[in-house]
Amino acid sequence: MVDIKKIRDWINKADAIIIGGGAGLSDAAGIHYNGEKFEHDFKDWIKKYGIKDLYTSSFYPFKTEEEKWAYWAKHIYFSYYERKHIDLYKNLFNLVKDKNYFVITTNTDGGFINNGFDKDKVFEIQGSYSKLQCSTPCHNKLYDNEKQVKEWLSNIDKDLKIPTSLVPKCPVCGENMSVNLRCDDTFVEDDNWYNMQSKYTDFIKNNSDKKVLLLEFGIGFNTPGIIRFPFEEMTFTHNNFRLIRFNDKYAMIPDEIKDRSIPVTDSISEVIDLVEKIK
Repeated sequence: MVDIKKIRDWINKADAIIIGGGAGLSDAAGIHYNGEKFEHDFKDWIKKYGIKDLYTSSFYPFKTEEEKWAYWAKHIYFSYYERKHIDLYKNLFNLVKDKNYFVITTNTDGGFINNGFDKDKVFEIQGSYSKLQCSTPCHNKLYDNEKQVKEWLSNIDKDLKIPTSLVPKCPVCGENMSVNLRCDDTFVEDDNWYNMQSKYTDFIKNNSDKKVLLLEFGIGFNTPGIIRFPFEEMTFTHNNFRLIRFNDKYAMIPDEIKDRSIPVTDSISEVIDLVEKIK
C-alpha cells in the first residue's frame, strides 16, 4: 500500500490543488459501463439490439429518433441522475473543500458537481450527460435535460420507443437534438465552457508561484493531451509543483519528475478513504 500519511501531508502543505479526473475515477466510483448492474438495467436493450456496454452502444445506429431517445433516457439516467451520491467523490471533496482547488475532468457523469464540488470550480471539458444541444449545431446554447429524461423514462413503450411528440427538437432550427458529449466536430462549446476554460487557465497562472499539488485520477492514454501530459509538463516546469498519479495500470512517472511525484496503483476508493480519515 502506498504511503497514506505522505499523501495527506502533501495535501495539507499545498497552497493550491488541481484535480484531474478521468474514466478510471468514474470506474472506481462504481459507474461501470458494463457488468452486473448494466446487464440488469439494460436487459431489454441487450436482448433487442445486442448492445454490450454503454460506450459502444452510444454509437448504435437506431432506426428512429423514438428508439434513440428511449435508449438515451436510460443511458443518461443510469450514468448521471441516478449517481448523485457517491462516497468516493464525497471523500475527495472533504479532502479539498477547505483548500484552494480547481477541477478539470474528461468525465461527463457529473460526479464532481453532484457531490459537493463548486460548479464554478469544475471544468467539464468533454461535455455533460445533463445537457442537450442542437445536433447541427445551429447555435451554441445548451439545454438542461433532467425533466425531459424523467418524462422519456416514464413513457417508454414495450417496443422501447418514446412517443414522437417527446422527441427533442432544436427550438431554433427544428433539427434533432443530441447529447452534449464530445464525439465529433458538432460538439457545442457554449459561453460557460469558454468561461470555465479561462478560469482553469487563470487558476494555474495565479498559483504558479505557490505550492501546487496535482491530483490525477484514472487518466490513461485515450486523451492524454487534456490532463495527463499537461500535468507532467507543469510538474516539470515548476519546481514548486507536485504530482500524485492514481492509476492501477498506467501510474508510471517520467524520470525527470519522480522526486516530486507519487505513483499510486492501489484502489482509488480505498486510498482516498484512508487519506480522508487522517486528521
